[in-house]
Amino acid sequence: MPIIGNIIKKAIELTDTLSDEVSPQEAQEEVLRSLLKKAKNTAFGKHYGFEEILSSDNPQKEFARRVPSHDYDKMAREWWNRVLAGEEDITWPGKPDYFALSSGTTSNSKHIPVTDDLLAAIRSTGIQQILSLSEFDLPPSFFEKQIMMLGSSTHLKEKDGHLEGEISGISASNIPFWFDIYYKPGKEISAIDDWDTRIQRIAEKARDWDIGSLSGIPAWIELMLKRVIEYHGVKNIHEIWPNLMVYTSGGVALDPYKKSLEKLLAHPLVYIDTYLASEGFLAFQSRPDTKSMKLSLENGIYFEFVPFEEKNMQDDGTVHPDAEVLTINEVEEYKNYVLLISTVSGAWRYMIGDTVQFTDKARCEIEITGRTKFFLNVVGSQLSVHQMEKAISHLNEKYTIDIKEFIVAAVQRNGEYIHHWYMGCDECSDNQEVTKTLDEFLQEHNKNYKVARSKALKGVEVTLIPSDVFYDWSEATKKKGGQVKIPRVMKEEQFLEWEEFVKSKSATF
Repeated sequence: MPIIGNIIKKAIELTDTLSDEVSPQEAQEEVLRSLLKKAKNTAFGKHYGFEEILSSDNPQKEFARRVPSHDYDKMAREWWNRVLAGEEDITWPGKPDYFALSSGTTSNSKHIPVTDDLLAAIRSTGIQQILSLSEFDLPPSFFEKQIMMLGSSTHLKEKDGHLEGEISGISASNIPFWFDIYYKPGKEISAIDDWDTRIQRIAEKARDWDIGSLSGIPAWIELMLKRVIEYHGVKNIHEIWPNLMVYTSGGVALDPYKKSLEKLLAHPLVYIDTYLASEGFLAFQSRPDTKSMKLSLENGIYFEFVPFEEKNMQDDGTVHPDAEVLTINEVEEYKNYVLLISTVSGAWRYMIGDTVQFTDKARCEIEITGRTKFFLNVVGSQLSVHQMEKAISHLNEKYTIDIKEFIVAAVQRNGEYIHHWYMGCDECSDNQEVTKTLDEFLQEHNKNYKVARSKALKGVEVTLIPSDVFYDWSEATKKKGGQVKIPRVMKEEQFLEWEEFVKSKSATF
């Protein structure tokens, strides 16, 4: 009998039952006041009059009026470069010990401050996520199993008095001592920089562990599982980890990967989605009967929402200075919003780059619908990444195939625009039928795309390539593993570089 597991499960259920519910509006008002109070004597706080904002009749509206929105470039140029240079009390009291190096889809060189307060906030939200497991009907034995956290290397680089690395590596290097018995692959293996070497060590040690859950970006989790299966010569991962029950994903949509992941399993897993970015732990799936995620409203992040409409956006994809800004109580369900966050790391009205929509306002549950700079709209098609992923899921279901990676761009052919898609599919051959179905689905589900296809968007082209080409490109241009994400939408210049890379690999497929 799993005695410890029973105790842990009952404690989680009791704690979740006793937790007090506060209104979203009250929780966010308190978070904003706390942020402003703590940062009022920083250079940023003095510049924008945090004292006066706090004493106003409506701090939320006054905050939005006085403080402009910032994307990363503006925040870094005007403030964070001073923090990076070692100055104190710039956007948050003191100076941070860590900087998260973003390896997302928009930049290779972001340095985002990670304060002790942010790490504490991430841990607090993590505890809330653990408490929510009481909703998932997991057996007591699950709570005694180990957790495979496949993030970036915990071997952080020391530079100019601070440490640098990806946020998953920074978080893992700061896990509490009591979590060591659950955390795999452990600190020694996690510190290995080279991803392939780290995965090989995981494969070698896999039989020594009793893994109950996985955590990481789907593409890299899948490659890790394949390596473990191959190394031990078994049919599926449950022959190595029979008690594997849960997969916690984050960073990218999980649905496109489920089909290929489940080929590596003896039985399906419980899938839980999270929204953990370099700037903080924003949301997590808190119940089993939804794919949406609950915003973390009480842990050091203040949220604002800009309706994702042409009037609110500038040509470079940033928020217009006069944009309409809504608080948590003013949003509506199933409308796209650009997300602005202010955090305990000294990010202020910061445009994280994602668009979201509320699927359940009462529960404060959202889903990520795309990236502000990754909407395909060169000829008015207004295609979001969310819609693209739904189209890919439709193709997978209709043709019983397995497309999980794709890249698309609007490019010119003979002076006219087309959408050119590259899709990773190891079992596909008839791209004409795939192209026709893709085009029909998008026209049916997006009226702007349908109008564009009758006017300036003259065609759709699909090129099917092996999935490994996407991962090889990621390794060649960035690196494998960790928080690295493959972009879904490219501008034409980057797309031409991608096509040259594909051509260079064409002899292998």
